[in-house]
Amino acid sequence: MLQLSYNSFNLPFEYPFTISKGTKTHQPTLITSLGLGNLRGFGEAPAITYYDVTVEGMMELLESKRAMIERYALTDPGRFWHFLHHLIPDQHFLTAALDIAAWDLFAQMRRQPLHQLLGIKWENTPITDYTIGMDTTENMVAKMNAHPWPVYKIKCGSADDIDTIRAMRAVTTAPFRIDANESWTLDDAKKLLPELHLLGVTLVEQPLARTANEEMTELKALSSIPLYADESCRIENEVKKCAAGFDGINIKLTKCGGITPAMRMIKEARTLGLKIMMGSMNESTVGTAAIANMLPLLDEVDADGPLLLKEDLAEGLQYENGIIKLSGRPGLGIRFTGLRPSSGFTG
Repeated sequence: MLQLSYNSFNLPFEYPFTISKGTKTHQPTLITSLGLGNLRGFGEAPAITYYDVTVEGMMELLESKRAMIERYALTDPGRFWHFLHHLIPDQHFLTAALDIAAWDLFAQMRRQPLHQLLGIKWENTPITDYTIGMDTTENMVAKMNAHPWPVYKIKCGSADDIDTIRAMRAVTTAPFRIDANESWTLDDAKKLLPELHLLGVTLVEQPLARTANEEMTELKALSSIPLYADESCRIENEVKKCAAGFDGINIKLTKCGGITPAMRMIKEARTLGLKIMMGSMNESTVGTAAIANMLPLLDEVDADGPLLLKEDLAEGLQYENGIIKLSGRPGLGIRFTGLRPSSGFTG
């Protein structure tokens, strides 16, 4: 019988984190645990306001389904995901946290690192970027100088941000990735992309609104920079529609529902000729380790969540100039360290 437990945390950022959709100083997150005997698998689901996901809402739902989850016989994490898919339909963030925990636990039961259990050979791993949130030009340059890194992801909110990108380019030769989070118009994008190419931008995430399918198809035909879908590719059934307007997709484990659907999304995207990126939702090392175990399947990765936080909840990942190294331990390879004396897991 599975032992379900969970707890919430409110993790402070090193800097206030701003994108086109708002600013936050802390990242609320839900940590789930599934146990069998002495083994415990962990998963994570950060709360994102613009997806109407709260930690409190996830915990309430989790408690209401506790008995059915704990009675489940974990013989295959993929089947467990299908069980959750029907038990808590359309609850992708919570499903992801439980799916990740199940894979972590099952890989520990098999005494294998997760990537080995998934049949992923550890080779040709892409380096992760370091994200610079929106701020004054002076502050964005200062953040970049405080964190030397081989590639940066820069959050943008309007066409006026081109001046900031110019200022940042003046102090580094590192490649830039731009994430507009749906904030540009088609005219903005047409004007910006040629100059961004000259400024050493290697990809642009979600330049237009997720509903702007025809405009994205037009933009893709004009762009010399690869365009990646983020908000336009949240779940499995959105992969195919991205092929016309994007060169690649950015898969977020929390948005799609976890490792199980992400593996299917990767397979489908490859058949469509799309590049694969996997992105962070500001997870701690718990959620980021799930991304890290899938690195060899990816062309690009944005797995810098632990680097942006003042406090972490686990150890097991090492970052060396953009390279992520795993611990080699079974499962996710992490050790949960986040409990404080005054708090404990519910369950």
